[in-house]
Parts: sequence; structure tokens; C-alpha cells
Amino acid sequence: MNLTVAAAQYPITEHTSFDTWRAHVNQWVEAAVRQKAQLLLFPEYGSMELVSLFPPEVRGDIRWQVQELHVLRADFIGVFAELAREYGVVIVAPSLPVPEDGSIFNRAFVFSPKGLVGYQDKFFMTRFEDEVWGIHSAPKTLTVFEAAWGCFGIQICYDVEFALGSQLLSAAGASVILAPSCTETIRGATRVHVGARARALENQAYTVISQTVGNALWSPAVDINYGYAAMYCTPDHNLPEDGILTTEVPQKEGWLTHTLDMTLIDAVRTEGQVFNYKDSQRLMSSFLHEKVEVVKRRV
Repeated sequence: MNLTVAAAQYPITEHTSFDTWRAHVNQWVEAAVRQKAQLLLFPEYGSMELVSLFPPEVRGDIRWQVQELHVLRADFIGVFAELAREYGVVIVAPSLPVPEDGSIFNRAFVFSPKGLVGYQDKFFMTRFEDEVWGIHSAPKTLTVFEAAWGCFGIQICYDVEFALGSQLLSAAGASVILAPSCTETIRGATRVHVGARARALENQAYTVISQTVGNALWSPAVDINYGYAAMYCTPDHNLPEDGILTTEVPQKEGWLTHTLDMTLIDAVRTEGQVFNYKDSQRLMSSFLHEKVEVVKRRV
């Protein structure tokens, strides 16, 4: 079973009205569909371009704009739900700050031809999100999304730099881990890519990164963006020896599209040169409950 994935290198764009934003997003989805994509991944905080619709005093207040975005949430969901139905694809929308029960969560909504099918919230906050923006760590719920071609999970940006979520998602059936991301610097982007490559190795899975690109100096939240899309795998039978399926030129706007052979993941998990997936699951289920002695020796 094959899956064609499109990962966006997405610019934060100013818009003059909600309708112009809707047309902009439609053009992006249409472009991916022309490339035969079945699963479209937008980056973390790509939704922040909607702040350009607000007055200057809201644009300049990093916490106020989150509350104002909440007013547009239903319309935002409606646009992506309709696009997924119209084009018959699965879309992971750009993540959106969502006020809920006195907290603010970084949420990636997922849409299929059936409409909204669920979401994944971010667990681990960066210092900026925590100290400046006031985004909160979400309740610890992971979602595995099931499709005809297989299962996927989402680890938003900083989350993919930790093993726990991807291991649990893989144990629950995911063979593709999506990592929507938003970073300012080469260092930040690199940390996400290193994390995604590690998760692909540990879980003998595919990992896919979408990142924001370019500058939006009108936005104090996402003013500077550096990134590139990529797709990684474990280096094993019938897969690239370096574990790199494909990458795009950094800072270039557009889609990175690639077809994943889903049967190769099952094959390496059962007959691979090594058993990273099985051993990672063993680590989660038993090894951590065994007593591990740590000793120090003076040299």
C-alpha cells in the first residue's frame, strides 16, 4: 500500500480579509492535490497569519491575539473541513492556539473527506511558548488516526524531540509520525529534524516534517521563520541507507511531495537488520521497570 504525502514549506502571509485567506489556503491544497497527494501536512502555527486580519493593537499584543483567534476558530475549521471533503484528502491543518478551560493549547486539527475527525495537542512547550506566549502543556492524550493505507500520529515540533510520544503512538499502530513545526533559526529547525530522524530510527517508522519559512515582521509571535520540509525513515532493507527519503531547499515556499511504501515499515519491523521498534517497545514495557544501577569511578 502506497501513500503520497505533501509537506508544506509554508510562509506566514498577510491577508486583507478572511475570504482572501480562504482563497490562499485553497490554492495551496489544490497545488498539493495536483501532485497526487493523499495526506497534506501544514506546519505548526501557520494559522497565525490570520492575525493579519486584526487591528494593529491586537497584532502587537501576543496574548490578546490568541483570544481574538478563538473568534475565528469555527470558520477556520469550516474551511479545512470543506477542502478535505472537496478534494477527498486528509489534511493536518496548521496548528492553532485554542483557549479551553482556562488554558491555551497548541492544537493541530485533522480533517478527512468526512470532515473534522480529531486533533492532537502539543505536550512539551518551548520557553517562548511557556514564558512569553502563555501556551500550556495539554492533557496527555495521544491520537492515532486510522486510514485505508495505515495509521499516523502527530508530534508537534518540540514534542518530536522526545521519544515518549512517538513510541506510544507506534505501539498503538502508527507507522507514520507527522511533525508540524515552527522555528526561527537553523539551530531550532535542526533540533526538530534530528528529533524526527531519531524517532524514525527508534520506531522503524516514517517521519514527516513541515515547517514555516520566511519573515512576517508584522507578527511578534511568528516574525522570523527558518525551515524546510523533509521525510525520514529507518536505514534498513529497501530503504535509503542514510535514512533520508527526501528534503527540500530551506526557505523555499511550496510542497515537498513523496510516495511512501507502507509495506516496507511492516517488513523492517519483522525482518529488519535490527529490531529498533521491538526493542524500543521492550524498553517502554519492561526495561524501565527493572532496577538500573549507576556507579561512579574515579579516574
